[in-house]
Amino acid sequence: MDYQNMTAPCGLDCFNCPIYLANTDEKIRKIVAVRLNVPTEKAVCHGCRNEAGVIAAIGRNKPCYIYQCIRKKEISLCCDCVDFPCDYLHPYADQADQRPHNTKVFNSCLIKKMGLEKWAQEKALNVKETYFKGNIKLND
Repeated sequence: MDYQNMTAPCGLDCFNCPIYLANTDEKIRKIVAVRLNVPTEKAVCHGCRNEAGVIAAIGRNKPCYIYQCIRKKEISLCCDCVDFPCDYLHPYADQADQRPHNTKVFNSCLIKKMGLEKWAQEKALNVKETYFKGNIKLND
């Protein structure tokens, strides 16, 4: 897999995203369509970079600020930027229980520390699973 192409500039792992996985799995596509309230044929994405930052399945009709920023700065990932982290990566409570956007900074730091390939193969899925299913551990 081309992890460089299938990792969004912000650090989201497109290759583990249900909307991307819906490209090849009809069962997932139906679930995604219901969850996003879109027709089944629109419940797919080919990854942020392949869609030029425009993810129609989630209602986007133009590239997000992060995609526009990395294109302007001619860099590949936010963690490569001298301004990292910036407010474009700021976590928000809005839809945090449904979307992995609050993992962007953590993923980006891991990419910088581990390298993209190693992060993608060994850690990305764990980050997503922990975010959605894990329990906080404070001195347990």
